[in-house]
Amino acid sequence: MEPAALRSHDFGEIAQHYDARDAIIYALGLGLGQDPCDIADLPFMNETALSVLPMFAVTLCSPGMWIRQQKFGVDFNKLVHSEQMAWFPQSLPSTANVVGDAKVISLTDRGEGKGAELVLERNIRDADNGDHYCRLHQTLLLRGDGGFGGTRAERSPSIIPDSAPDIHADYEISQRAALIYRLSGDWNPLHLDPVFAKSAGFEKPILQGLASYGTAGTVVSRAFNHNPVNITRLGCRFSGVVMPGDKLDFRIWRLADDEAVFQAFVGDRKVLDQGQILWGEKI
Repeated sequence: MEPAALRSHDFGEIAQHYDARDAIIYALGLGLGQDPCDIADLPFMNETALSVLPMFAVTLCSPGMWIRQQKFGVDFNKLVHSEQMAWFPQSLPSTANVVGDAKVISLTDRGEGKGAELVLERNIRDADNGDHYCRLHQTLLLRGDGGFGGTRAERSPSIIPDSAPDIHADYEISQRAALIYRLSGDWNPLHLDPVFAKSAGFEKPILQGLASYGTAGTVVSRAFNHNPVNITRLGCRFSGVVMPGDKLDFRIWRLADDEAVFQAFVGDRKVLDQGQILWGEKI
């Protein structure tokens, strides 16, 4: 691995146009609209009066598989998207021209054989008026690149209470979820091709981590009677694989009227951890 090349990489500015169709496809990829008579989902389906999920912003202006470039020397086959955190200060319109910037803000060493952690920060803004729609931190675990001699990675204490959760919320992932979500820009064959998935050690294509992330935002919001459009912060750690068709058990702790933390399980297997969500007014 080449730490200096990673830290100094110039991503440039990435421009994108999206419209109501793109925002609706994103909502469908999270499972909204499974019941066409569910009026709570209708605002995210109706292009004439569209509400846009704030988590849609994390799909915009993506730098793609940038880290796969040979100059970085990263063992891409051992790379895992381990955590996601995003802040949503302003609401997304139904259509916009957006621009994104990106930079590596942290590269730490977990030790030989334990991997390295890279944090990529991205900002998504309106290209026409400068509105700031999203700031996100994407944490990548470079499992094959530990022991490079960098600053040691520190583990943060758990934010999950020791007490029983205040509420449980079940949600069944659609069998087609990965196929629909990939239309929002994740073209990894791991989420499409059964043969490729088996070569990677899975019995079938798996769900995208960011699909689980977006789903958590809607499910946890509704468990506390919040409209997901009012999410201003959402983060979680990806601690296990989610398959299309899995039934997620969300365990949620209320910290305040506008804040909660959560985990998600498939049976006894934890798949999302250190989840946090905040709701509030936007500019």
